[in-house]
Amino acid sequence: MSKKDNKPNKTKISPWLIYAGIIAVFMAISLASGGSSWTDPKPTSLSKFYNYLDKGEVDKVTFSQSTAKVYLKEDALKNDEEHKDVKKDVFGNQNKGPHYSLEIGNSELFQKRLDTALEEGKLNVYNPEPESMWGDLFLTLLPILVLVALWIFMMRRMAGGGAAGGGGQIFNIGKSKAKLFDEKNDIKVTFKDVAGLEGAKEEVQEIVEFLKNPEKYTSIGGKIPKGALLVGPPGTGKTLLAKAVAGEAKVPFFSLSGSDFVEMFVGVGASRVRDLFKQAKEKSPAIIFIDEIDAVGRARGKNNFSGSNDERENTLNQLLTEMDGFGTNTNVIVLAATNRADVLDKALMRAGRFDRQIYVDLPDIRERKEIFEVHLTPLKKSEDLDTDFLAKQTPGFSGADIANVCNEAALIAARKDKKAVDKQDFLDAVDRIVGGLEKKNKIISKEEKRAIAIHEAGHATISWMLEHAHPLVKVTIVPRGQSLGAAWYLPEERLIVRPDQMLDEMCATMGGRAAEKVIFDKISTGALSDLEKVTKQARAMVTIYGLNDKLGNITYYDSSGQSEYNFSKPYSEETAKTIDKEISELIEAQYLRAIKILEENKDKLIQLADILIEKEVIFKDDLEKIFGQRPFQSPEPEVSTEL
Repeated sequence: MSKKDNKPNKTKISPWLIYAGIIAVFMAISLASGGSSWTDPKPTSLSKFYNYLDKGEVDKVTFSQSTAKVYLKEDALKNDEEHKDVKKDVFGNQNKGPHYSLEIGNSELFQKRLDTALEEGKLNVYNPEPESMWGDLFLTLLPILVLVALWIFMMRRMAGGGAAGGGGQIFNIGKSKAKLFDEKNDIKVTFKDVAGLEGAKEEVQEIVEFLKNPEKYTSIGGKIPKGALLVGPPGTGKTLLAKAVAGEAKVPFFSLSGSDFVEMFVGVGASRVRDLFKQAKEKSPAIIFIDEIDAVGRARGKNNFSGSNDERENTLNQLLTEMDGFGTNTNVIVLAATNRADVLDKALMRAGRFDRQIYVDLPDIRERKEIFEVHLTPLKKSEDLDTDFLAKQTPGFSGADIANVCNEAALIAARKDKKAVDKQDFLDAVDRIVGGLEKKNKIISKEEKRAIAIHEAGHATISWMLEHAHPLVKVTIVPRGQSLGAAWYLPEERLIVRPDQMLDEMCATMGGRAAEKVIFDKISTGALSDLEKVTKQARAMVTIYGLNDKLGNITYYDSSGQSEYNFSKPYSEETAKTIDKEISELIEAQYLRAIKILEENKDKLIQLADILIEKEVIFKDDLEKIFGQRPFQSPEPEVSTEL
């Protein structure tokens, strides 16, 4: 039996059961004070009561200062028709009383009359009793109790609900909502489970070593970094790496999101930060991991038009104080992750808080192979599946993307009733993720189909003819997602890009529209995504990378990301005109270049389009049959999928 099975089950009592119990107690008190009958006594007059008393029909009387309740004898209930209305209770059983109620007026005269009847044997017993206030008190307090219950319910809902941990209780709203992972039971992830990220793992290894053996560093006067910031694109494994650090170090691991500090109540964020660090210090050495820290760590004073005290800024100020202020405990290490490091406050990034910034980049081909091996472990795969080939097929994919590819491949194989996942399933999965779902039932006319075929054949022809353009893998005119056709390429993973490479890529991108112009002497709206891509490339060449002769070695790129808050451009109107002119000239030059290449190979272009119309999908082999061997064959190109 596991340790979790030995833990006693804690019975959770709903607060609504407590409220219901309180109301039930009040009702019981009210019933006890008001009598034991389920039938209200019938009102009668004082004269009729004296008549019943004189006849000897009254068994018992209880009275207070103003009212009296009358219990009749059983003989009177059976024989006298006058009392037929009070014989039975609401359930049809014999009514045990009280049967009548009356206003007595003067209680002293009423009691003397009862004494006389008692002496004459016409009355068995009477009991004077004090006036009960419980019924009136219950009716008075019931609306207040209902309002209090509704208020508590609404405050619990606004605080995040009963299942939200400490923040779900109205009196614990300032408590931290961090989830604690115990190093003995909960943390199972180690560096062996993190494929790739070799550089990042080396950076955080020193943190692990310190938590395992702090004397090794402190004995010679060294200090471990107080915080490490993991920066990188989404899906690259930042959170997984932080869990692996906690698993390797075998220390308590507090995990929460930056948005958990933000609440509608003023001061709650700062209170939760204080409580978080208090808990971590009690369990030190410990790790605090704050995911998406940009939710509270944005630069202060930016876009704060309210003029009021910002709750997010208060939370950030408290976080800064806890990380490096008086009385901080160096045995608490803070790890944080974000993909927006450019918007973080400079005070948060300084040495003494986040001493290290660890960039978690997209995996390269070797790291992608390792990631594939991790995610392929639970799959039933074919024996001839080559992970090197899969790694080449997915340049630019993050770890999360690769996990998605493996899952999609398994779903595709199951859909085809296969017993194992093979190479084709992975290729289909990549096509599905990059291009979208195939829409074979989409109605396309013959003219539109030929136009799409000419467009895609134009891309294929130009990319085959140019040295630096990405060589082709396959072309299809089957609609996918929002596109009517798609082309898959084999781009090299370049670290730097030269102008001639960018120009060749722009020319290949314009090949689709150029083919429409050459064959039909008309153009269409089908080149929207191509125009968007080529315009961004041209603008980057002119304004970011300084690759334009007219503007020279100048860039208008702001790596801090603060330029988006400016209301003015960093260049004059004359420069803006020059930029627009140069961008247009770049694009038009490559468009004319594409037209020239296609006019020289018009027959081959039409032949390729005809094959594409017939087969709907063509591959590299089909191009080699038409154009011959590609003159610019790279030794080992890496495969990719680009639209």
